[in-house]
Amino acid sequence: MSNTAPTESVVTSYAKAPTRTLAAGDVTYAYRELGPKGGIPVVFFVHLAATLDNWDPRIIDAIAKNRHVITFDQRGVGASTGNVPGSIEEMADDAYTFIKALGFDKVDVFSFSLGGMIAQDLALEHPDLVRKIVLTGTGPRGGNDIDKVVGTTYRDILRAVLTRSDPKEFLFFNRNATGKPAAKAFIRRLQERTADRDKPISTSAFQKQLKAIQKFGRSAPSDLSKLTQPTLIANGDNDRMVPSILSEDLHRRIKGSELIIYPDSGHGGIFQFHASFSPAAVAFLGH
Repeated sequence: MSNTAPTESVVTSYAKAPTRTLAAGDVTYAYRELGPKGGIPVVFFVHLAATLDNWDPRIIDAIAKNRHVITFDQRGVGASTGNVPGSIEEMADDAYTFIKALGFDKVDVFSFSLGGMIAQDLALEHPDLVRKIVLTGTGPRGGNDIDKVVGTTYRDILRAVLTRSDPKEFLFFNRNATGKPAAKAFIRRLQERTADRDKPISTSAFQKQLKAIQKFGRSAPSDLSKLTQPTLIANGDNDRMVPSILSEDLHRRIKGSELIIYPDSGHGGIFQFHASFSPAAVAFLGH
């Protein structure tokens, strides 16, 4: 009879990943992890107003097949405690605190929208921590029209309320024959997790995030030539939240970066084209 303890089964489905908590400084962070442990983890930085429940499982699960994946709620968001900071720099500081509290000295970062702004600041401030970066639906500090995201967001929230829809259907997807069904399919995928769902973001936390994005958009540009990590940039060709031209700007300014622009799609281009984007992201991140 064997005396060896049973090995913990590897969770590879985001819908089944348990929610954990970690105290770091004066904040308790809510996070989920899945995929095989060992090696460099991929830490996911989520978008404006999003919680742990806002990641597309088709992307997470594809990466978690061979990589240790960690998603987390920033300070003051969802089930994490504390208050949302007033700047992207402070959000990057919190992300650093969280990653170090988990015990990691090297991570890959997968980011979307607001998360991509935080990821840039983290990589610039702590270049030795970040090995590879995925920047999707995002733009650089001081990027033209980033500060207009506030007006766009509130207008689309109103449109969603009037049509009893999820605001992401308007904010992330084109309102056309390809965008509308892609939006509905994306929202359905976000509902696949039925148990242990996250607490929604509060209105005040959401408003603080918007102000931080506005401040980021109106700030002097960062020196992105300092980013030497392999970087994959992706977006749709019609991003109304963070203009698609800013993805091209990031590509020009980050030496050696790769750029994917998906046709006939918006801010959520990577979700609309998840069937082709997920393998591209897996290949880029490697092991």
